[in-house]
Amino acid sequence: MTEIDYYELLEVSKSSDKTTIKKAYRKLAMQYHPDKNPGDNEAEEKFKAINEAYQVLSDDQKRQIYDRYGKAGLQGQGQSSGFGGFDDLGSVFEEMFGSAFGGGFGGSRRKQRKTYNYNLDIAIETVIEFNEAVFGVNKTVEYSYKTACSSCKGTGAKGGKLSTCSYCDGHGQIHTRQGFMTFAQTCPYCHGSGESVGEKCPSCKGKGYEEVKESFKVDIPEGVNTGNRIRVSNKGNIAPDGSRGDLYIQIRVKEDSHFVRHDDDIYLEVPLFFTQVVLGDTIKIPSLRGELELKIPAGTKDKEQFKFKGEGVKSVQGYGKGDLIVQISIKYPTDLNAQQRELLEKLQESFGIESKPHESIFEGMFDKVKKWFS
Repeated sequence: MTEIDYYELLEVSKSSDKTTIKKAYRKLAMQYHPDKNPGDNEAEEKFKAINEAYQVLSDDQKRQIYDRYGKAGLQGQGQSSGFGGFDDLGSVFEEMFGSAFGGGFGGSRRKQRKTYNYNLDIAIETVIEFNEAVFGVNKTVEYSYKTACSSCKGTGAKGGKLSTCSYCDGHGQIHTRQGFMTFAQTCPYCHGSGESVGEKCPSCKGKGYEEVKESFKVDIPEGVNTGNRIRVSNKGNIAPDGSRGDLYIQIRVKEDSHFVRHDDDIYLEVPLFFTQVVLGDTIKIPSLRGELELKIPAGTKDKEQFKFKGEGVKSVQGYGKGDLIVQISIKYPTDLNAQQRELLEKLQESFGIESKPHESIFEGMFDKVKKWFS
């Protein structure tokens, strides 16, 4: 399973205090809220993710578990799914505008209590070859999803019977006062449901779900890169009411031994013997789609680059293709035999003073430096 780093999502460090985390969350929540970004799926997914991150990092107990064991340690802790963070967002709005605004964001919305303790959306990582990312591939994906335990209907409680949460007395929220202001926060123990597990379900050992393995084929489009996500609808976990989340496939691309990718551009280092750059040459080089001809002008410098337009990777967003950038790496002989040394010495002599450019540059400098210390 791919773990999303909650600290990176909220753009805070691991040493940040609660005030800093809440301030960062408030800023990002306002930026990516769906009402501000209608029809923007990426903003919606970002909003889900920052809500999930905030609900963990704002809870001391969950944050301690997450810091030590990662997201896997929170399984069964009842963290809310990404887009279910309206209560936490509401508390932020309440702090910003006060309780006079109808009890905060969504105050008129009737709260739906969640009786199962797992997220509906799933994220997995799929590793593909370099060429598969460039040209696309039909890939078999194997993963496991959760479905609600039939005995307890996803509650984790024996017979599906939940007890009233003792921390919030079943209200699903706790209230704190600061001066004349009253602030509401989702109960950190029942996560807003107002109920908690008394006796664990013997069938699922209190987890509330069973795991099912599945495999299917998915088309991975050409141009994907490490960090890209593919959303597969209705392949996530299944809730007690039969509704199902989505599966997010996180792509990781293996590196190639010769081609180096940066965004949609491809870089290729071409080693050349020093005589090739002195005399100039024309060579064949490999590209993503065959071979190309590279003309090397006489006097080409080390690390000099040559660009082939449109010979890179096709943009996964459909913006055309990147470029192939060829970088020269000049190679010199490391061991000379007697004949080679003699030929090079004769060549150097044939250039006369041109073969020793340092002499003309440094002429007179030695005397000048000596005067500095006389």
